[in-house]
Amino acid sequence: MKESRDRWLVVLFAVVVLGGGYYAWKTLANPGLPAGIASGNGRIEATEIDISTKTAGRIREILVDEGDFVTAGQILARMDTKQLEAQRRQAEAQLRRAIISVDTAKSLVVQRQAEKEAAAAVVAQREAQLDAAERKLARTEELIKTNTTSQQTLDDDRATAEGARAGVGAAKASLAASEAAISSAKAQVVDAEAAVDAARAAIESITSDIDDSTLRSPRDGRVQYRVAQPGEVLSAGGRVLNLVDLGDVYMTFFLPTAQAGRIALGTEVRIVLDAAPQLVVPAKASFVADVAQFTPKTVETEEERQKLMFRVKAQISKDLLRKHIEQVKTGLPGMAYIRLDPQAEWPVSLTEALVR
Repeated sequence: MKESRDRWLVVLFAVVVLGGGYYAWKTLANPGLPAGIASGNGRIEATEIDISTKTAGRIREILVDEGDFVTAGQILARMDTKQLEAQRRQAEAQLRRAIISVDTAKSLVVQRQAEKEAAAAVVAQREAQLDAAERKLARTEELIKTNTTSQQTLDDDRATAEGARAGVGAAKASLAASEAAISSAKAQVVDAEAAVDAARAAIESITSDIDDSTLRSPRDGRVQYRVAQPGEVLSAGGRVLNLVDLGDVYMTFFLPTAQAGRIALGTEVRIVLDAAPQLVVPAKASFVADVAQFTPKTVETEEERQKLMFRVKAQISKDLLRKHIEQVKTGLPGMAYIRLDPQAEWPVSLTEALVR
């Protein structure tokens, strides 16, 4: 029994010594951050962009592979446009037909105006005939009083005057019809011109769809993955590629209330990635959440409120990203160090290996 107890005491002593040594080594190896410097775990992220189709169709070809760097305006993929091109040819034919219709309608207006002038001349002629008939009738009525002319002549002159009045009415009706025909012809011109505008708009719309069938990169970045393959038929808005905008790279990390409340936008941040601990990447705080991202079950006491965690975004300089574009990768975990106190000095480890 005594030997067993002595053996356990030796083991316990070794554990205490080794544990104390390990704690001392960790303390000396990582003495902690100076006052005014805070840190949090994070991961490198970037803005993702989906390259999608505007209209439904079949993918004709994809010109880039996963991992390729692309520049703004570069052609990434093309959709099959045979159907759209056929629709454009149809719209162009309709445009030509509409243009001819405009010319025809304008010619009709000219014709109707000529008919109106002819009708106006007929009205003038009929009115002159009526005037002559009425004058003759008046003379005959005077002569009949003295029995100088016969009753038959009076009846004939009266009939002639009535016929002349009817002729004037008919001529005026024809003139009114000619005016209405002119209005109708002018309406046809407006309708034909509207058809021309509609055909041109259809051509522009189809041409725009054809242009949009050539998928271009909206900005510089890297192809993260293909979502579809050549030959696949996609609906409108179907995703073809996913890009990562390497000009908008940042790290998101979390800090408790007391530290997050001291951060001002533009505050200096130093990022150290697990994959490259020998390098320190400079950044600036570009966003601090105004709402806690996760909380304990209750926040009734001051102590619990201090446990609230706020999201902080550290933006990496665009100039720095362009300079080291080939080395930029997203998804890498690491640590973000932020200077809460502008007077605080950065540790030497976060200064000497700073990436320029």
